[in-house]
Amino acid sequence: MLKLAVLFGGLSNEHSISLLSSASILRNVDRNKYDLAVIGITRDGAWFLYENADPDKIESGAWEKEPSLRRAVPSPDRSIHGIFLPDTGETMRIDVCFPVLHGMGGEDGTIQGLLTLAGIPFVGPGVAASANSMDKSLTKIIVDTTGVRQADYYIALRPDYEKDAQTVARAAAEKLKNTYPMFVKPCSSGSSVGVARADDFDTLVSGLAEAFRWDTKVLVEEFIDGHEVECAVLGNIDPVASTVGEIAPTQTFYTFDAKYNDETSALYIPAHISEEAIETVRKNAVRVYTALGCRGLSRVDFFCTYKDNEIVFNEINTIPGFTSISMYPKLFEHAGLSYPALIDRLIELALEEAHG
Repeated sequence: MLKLAVLFGGLSNEHSISLLSSASILRNVDRNKYDLAVIGITRDGAWFLYENADPDKIESGAWEKEPSLRRAVPSPDRSIHGIFLPDTGETMRIDVCFPVLHGMGGEDGTIQGLLTLAGIPFVGPGVAASANSMDKSLTKIIVDTTGVRQADYYIALRPDYEKDAQTVARAAAEKLKNTYPMFVKPCSSGSSVGVARADDFDTLVSGLAEAFRWDTKVLVEEFIDGHEVECAVLGNIDPVASTVGEIAPTQTFYTFDAKYNDETSALYIPAHISEEAIETVRKNAVRVYTALGCRGLSRVDFFCTYKDNEIVFNEINTIPGFTSISMYPKLFEHAGLSYPALIDRLIELALEEAHG
């Protein structure tokens, strides 16, 4: 039986989403196949082994008060190949890890680097692919090489912004031909955190101020008027793309709240776009995934324009949400791959990538 570590929590502003995703995974993982080591990371960065983990308590955040918690230190020492329990001096070997950590510290290559040093196979892309996919500006630069259409953009840097915010706002507006609305996004924040819609120059200025609260680099993007569609990609060398799902949020764009708290946002599988458009999304999703060097899984998001059905790349998520209403598992469930079977396949891919 494989010793499977499930990491949850973390330092990022998406900590609460990780709790929801990991609780859902724990409810669906096949415990006849895996001996679980559930490891929680607090918002302060403390690591704890949570034995006999209760998904409900993880979901609510009450897990941090459990008396059974034991401090657990990840070790980069490959002779340990797992975690060190400092209170008792024990070590625990880990065969494979599922880092259910969203955002900074989870999708940005840091945890992937630690697991790589430790020699522990893990679900999802490696260090470089994670880092390049997390930073929207780097993603944009790489996707520019693929021929896949994406929104026009401007990259704003904090030193320039702090020197003269108005000049940065004007440069962004001019790059996008002073065509509103625009979207303002922190480069390395996920789940729409810190994202603002700018309908004029004043809201562009305020949007930049909000985005720079979250990051040192900010992306200002052209508005694309279209369906918000998503494609799940699964695999290593020969990845496969799911069908395409569509988001129909009740708000003006797919906010943090709409993604995780608003169950009135409709998800359509397959998306309400043409078969030709669906095939273009699937092809381009694999192209982006491959260009970024992804392995295991990612969700690749696009727009399909209302005017002419043009497919426009939006962003990639290397550890997409795994909650009960998340698109990634739903897309593969539509294709006949159940949630538990999807977990199994992700673990198989992690082991294949590690052992060739």
